[in-house]
Amino acid sequence: MATSWRLLLHRSLPSTRGCHVLVGQSPPHRCVRPLSRLARPSSPSWRHFAAADRHRLVPRSLSPSPALPSSSRRVSVRATADASSDGATQATVEAPPPPPAAAAAMDPSVSGSALRRKFLDFYAARHHAVLPSASLVPDDPTVLLTIAGMLPFKPVFLGQVPPSVPRATTSQRCVRTNDVENVGRTARHHTFFEMLGNFSFGDYFKQEACQWAWQLATQEFGIPAERIWISVFREDDEAYSIWTDQVGVAPERIQRLGEDDNFWASGATGPCGPCSELYYDFHPERGLEGADLGDDTRFIEFYNLVFMESNRRDDGSLEPLHKKNIDTGLGLERLAQILQQVPSNYETDLIFPIIQRAAQLAGVDYHSSDERTKRMLKVIGDHARAVVHLVADGVNPSNIGRGYVVRRLVRRLVRMGRLLGINAGGSSSEGGNGNGSAAGASGSAFLPVIAQQVIAMSADINSGVAVRAERIVEELRREEERFTATLERGEKLLDDLLDHALAAAAGAGGATHGAAADGAGAEGQGEAASGPVLSGRDVFVLYDTFGFPVEITEEVARERGVAVDLEGFEREMAAQRRQSQAAHSAIKLAVGSVAADLAGQLPETEFVGYTCLASSSPVLALVGQGKVVERAAVGQEVDVVLARTPFYAEGGGQIGDWGHMRVAQGEGGAQAGGGVVRVRDVQRAGGGLWLHRGVVEEGEVCVGDEVEAVVDEEQRLRSQAHHTATHLLQSALRAVLGPDVAQAGSLVAFDRLRFDFHFPRALAPAEVAQVEAMVNAWIAQGAAVTATVMPIDDAKAAGAIAMFGEKYGDEVRVIDVPGISMELCGGTHVGNTAAIRAFKVLSEAGIAAGVRRMEAVAGAAAVELLNQWDGVLKTLSSSLKVKAEEVPSRVAALQDELRAARTEADSLRGELAVARAQLLLGEAVSVGEMGCRLLVAELPGVTADALKTAAESLSARLAAADASPSAVVLASGSEDEGKVAIVAVLSPEVVKAGVNAGKLVGAMARVCGGGGGGRPNFAQAGGRQPEKLQEALALGRGKLVKQLGA
Repeated sequence: MATSWRLLLHRSLPSTRGCHVLVGQSPPHRCVRPLSRLARPSSPSWRHFAAADRHRLVPRSLSPSPALPSSSRRVSVRATADASSDGATQATVEAPPPPPAAAAAMDPSVSGSALRRKFLDFYAARHHAVLPSASLVPDDPTVLLTIAGMLPFKPVFLGQVPPSVPRATTSQRCVRTNDVENVGRTARHHTFFEMLGNFSFGDYFKQEACQWAWQLATQEFGIPAERIWISVFREDDEAYSIWTDQVGVAPERIQRLGEDDNFWASGATGPCGPCSELYYDFHPERGLEGADLGDDTRFIEFYNLVFMESNRRDDGSLEPLHKKNIDTGLGLERLAQILQQVPSNYETDLIFPIIQRAAQLAGVDYHSSDERTKRMLKVIGDHARAVVHLVADGVNPSNIGRGYVVRRLVRRLVRMGRLLGINAGGSSSEGGNGNGSAAGASGSAFLPVIAQQVIAMSADINSGVAVRAERIVEELRREEERFTATLERGEKLLDDLLDHALAAAAGAGGATHGAAADGAGAEGQGEAASGPVLSGRDVFVLYDTFGFPVEITEEVARERGVAVDLEGFEREMAAQRRQSQAAHSAIKLAVGSVAADLAGQLPETEFVGYTCLASSSPVLALVGQGKVVERAAVGQEVDVVLARTPFYAEGGGQIGDWGHMRVAQGEGGAQAGGGVVRVRDVQRAGGGLWLHRGVVEEGEVCVGDEVEAVVDEEQRLRSQAHHTATHLLQSALRAVLGPDVAQAGSLVAFDRLRFDFHFPRALAPAEVAQVEAMVNAWIAQGAAVTATVMPIDDAKAAGAIAMFGEKYGDEVRVIDVPGISMELCGGTHVGNTAAIRAFKVLSEAGIAAGVRRMEAVAGAAAVELLNQWDGVLKTLSSSLKVKAEEVPSRVAALQDELRAARTEADSLRGELAVARAQLLLGEAVSVGEMGCRLLVAELPGVTADALKTAAESLSARLAAADASPSAVVLASGSEDEGKVAIVAVLSPEVVKAGVNAGKLVGAMARVCGGGGGGRPNFAQAGGRQPEKLQEALALGRGKLVKQLGA
């Protein structure tokens, strides 16, 4: 490569052009402000000034209020040395917030942990249930990740699930990646953040929400009242009156804003309502007149109150909700910035210790670093929190879905670390000047060191992080090492792309490569536009797939004389952002489905299938072709809703039961309608409704009919055996491989079971055998399987394992196989392990990075499989005329005989080909001054190996005849098989003359629709078009004659 990465180590890379910076991020899931209002300077307490081609940040005066913590009231002189050539120093006498390095002296009452605790305690004292943070993997198919504090309560707000408590408060972990490029560029933009929230489900409303928010902010957190501004929806006179008349906020510090700012809606239809926001004023000295709450240099929104009071109909009109709800969000990182009085969220104690650790590894000082280095350290601090918590919640790096989110964040982390010069084990490879190589040292891994810092800080956020620490560290280490290898491949790809661009421009008289061909030319590239150009698509692939910073791609390309289509790159980035925002940014609460509508009208389905397989029930509703119907006739597919059912609905990995429903007989034995529905699936809908999906086989079924619902007993027994066997399998895996084995998914079907689990390597055959033997031993024990309902805290205290991704209420069902397995599970199970009968592993394989999959059969399915294998063995035994136990040795002997016969046949074919080739010696001609003996001919019906033998023999015979140099090219084609084989053997003198056998046969093979190559003196190739063989031979003969100078 013309420019190695080492040459870039000491260069200041140019800033990225065309970067759209989004600042002042709206609180997640709240009123999203238009871009025009957001695109303002990012830090409220800092101002920019330009010097020596870069922006520096100098603290602006921030007069701490006496009401704020005393530890924050410091007056200091800060001297900022600019990186300009004259080394001039600019000093400002200010009262800035204390630097994060002084975190040890920070008042502990304003630490992130203390603020989180104060918030939860405040609302707990007001009769809110303190609920734990939900997983970052939501139980919601409309979003990939938990992107808002209210997401776990979405079914409650929709009315699909009754609230377990009237009031709740949480500190919810959230991840948003829709604007990941702005992380580190703004003061408050993050991928991982904590959203503090208080929620009311049809209990209190606006008055209490506003009053408590004010008390919390001014009394508990000590924020001066004169520093707080309020926004309300322009038409919400009720909220305005509460703030002025009851809370006592001065009207001049309340602003009415429009729908774009202060009206929250879940979508085109569904729950919605006005919201009110609390803003902190960093600069009250600027006065009241003309204050703009969208001015991010002065204000920061820190608390948002959503008054969910209406439902938007399809026609756009609003109707009052029967039960009005409160949904609030207070960003913990923003609150910490305010109370700790630091320039940005990144310098709070929630993130800065991670930044400090990264700075130590890079050998730099954060406070004295330039803005580019600070930005990279901020990205590490932010992304490290996100990936650690995502992996802790079971999301491993992959190329799809949530896994790709983790992979992308890890790659940004690694890229920033490499550019900072961080090396393996946490050392700095180049003195930590922030201009390191993107590729870094092969095999280096620094993420484990950073991850350990995050894990140490996570005890108060999620105790599960520490429990899974070893797996988190190992997963990130493997992913970093994989990406390092990817970076090295990307370097080679960049070199190839630049070669291609240069060749394309030279061959087309200045035509550009990639982008120009796609109509995405290099407009704006100046004079370079008429020369070679690297397309925006290529730059994007390097950036997105290989993690190459655009700056490095641009600089390397510039040194090779290739322009870069940055506009095309921005178009690709914009397209990706649109896709990302669509996938990650919206929480859809619209009540539009038939099932959701029924959920609000019908009672929950009562499940009686744990104790019986048949029950009678009235038909409460029928759904056909996506709409509610009154009756369904023969041949129609229908979803049936019953008041009670013995059918198990799909859940916890177990598929739904099969069976039938028959309309109950009327008086005198006559059937009322005589309907029979064959059920082939049962699904859970919102609001606790179970949909029995099937086809009407006889008569008709109507709403109001009394039906007898009967589960297929044989299929239920199969699923029960597989489900209990799955529990035993997990226990066996944990016993053999270690307690870190954790479920990543499962399938319990009638014919098999599938268990996905986190483990970093393939299992050895002996380990698989040990697991299988252990499960079968437990089956043979005939251990009792019990199901008990108990409080979830008691279940966890007893050691019950909770399944990943499942949501549990206050009371849970515990499946216990004493001394073997104890899990929280709502599925159906056998009463004794002996009922499983047998267990057999079918396969074990990897399905993603760090995730293994084991498939097995149990019960009747295992017996059927063993009978099938027994039949196969008996057939083989009969065919081979040996006893069953002798089949393996007999098959091995036959394989040896077959290999020997094939070897002998190949030898004979080669000898035959040589004999036939001798007849071609007379066709050799002398060419060129060296008198090279040239032979280009077809040898029909010969295999590639025999052709090679023949060509080598002919070359030797020609050399022996008169000691002349030789060039032998033989080809064979088979129209029946559609194959072509070409071989070239050249003597050393021919190679010295400039002939290359690999290039020669490659060109010939392309004529026949194939390819190939090899060494300069010997090469083989193949093709798929034997009808073009003569054309290929003519091409090869012509090239040789021309090159040898005939």
